[in-house]
Amino acid sequence: MKIVIRVPNWIGDSVLALSAIESLSQNLPEAQIWIVTNEWVKDLFMSHALIKGTIPLSGANSIKSLKDSAKKIKEYRFDTGILFTNSFISAFLFYLAKIPQRWGYSRDGRGLLLTKRVFPRTLENSPHQVDYYMGLISGLGYKTLSPQLSFPLTQEEQREAREKLLSCHVDFQNPVIILNPGASYGPAKRWPAEKFAELGSLLQERNKATVVITGSGNERGLAESISSLMAKKPINLSGQTSLRMLAGLISQSNLFVTNDSGPMHMANALKVPVTAVFGPTDPSVTGPYQEPSAVVKKEVPCWPCAYRECPFDHRCMMNISPEEVYKACQRFL
Repeated sequence: MKIVIRVPNWIGDSVLALSAIESLSQNLPEAQIWIVTNEWVKDLFMSHALIKGTIPLSGANSIKSLKDSAKKIKEYRFDTGILFTNSFISAFLFYLAKIPQRWGYSRDGRGLLLTKRVFPRTLENSPHQVDYYMGLISGLGYKTLSPQLSFPLTQEEQREAREKLLSCHVDFQNPVIILNPGASYGPAKRWPAEKFAELGSLLQERNKATVVITGSGNERGLAESISSLMAKKPINLSGQTSLRMLAGLISQSNLFVTNDSGPMHMANALKVPVTAVFGPTDPSVTGPYQEPSAVVKKEVPCWPCAYRECPFDHRCMMNISPEEVYKACQRFL
């Protein structure tokens, strides 16, 4: 059997789907499993022994792009397509690709495009995203493993990351702490730059830590702002790493301090201690799934709103002090 899985568009959600993919593979050990994903996520699935290959999509939503993607997928002659995404368009893509079996959650009006439909359970409290993806596998009639997030890196990738840090004069005799101040979802998820800067200075002064700042190319300005506010300049690698290099850097660190973001889940899957600062989103749904991890958040009347931009005073983030986050970090230092 040749199976193709349409994984989520976001880095974090794709990491959280890995346990469900592993469970599916355990049930169908002879099957070939392929991944359809957006271009910026595809590197997450390198070095996974259970994944035969990836088919990257452009991310464009035009009719021409959809038809081109369907044509590309059709050439592989898949038997079954499984949708970890919730959108109508992803089901329509598999329909256009003429995949005989199309399985997924029946939502967003796409039920008629599916040959096997799973109905999301109505729960008083929303399940964590890991459990949501595992629920799809069990809903399809397969046994599920106890979820354990993992992110395989090759020895070469770990070696290259360590050499990168050594070239920046990192002293591994002291803690190496990565600050990840960005969040691609929107500014409402971002703890302010001045608070990250104050936290970084506390970690330098009290723990003799080497502070490294990471982020995408779009977040260079944010990283530079934090660096400019710190008396002792951190190592700023924002915009200088691929997705796999970022994972390698995280694997060499002692602590990863972050907002609710995709790299947060990468660090959690790598089993590197995570201290996560949460604002408008609910950590019971999108927070770090496993230990070692700590979440810092404030209960405010408007929480959780899940807004991309706060229309008020951003109190869920502004009320979190650097000292509070510093104390949470000490659990892992």
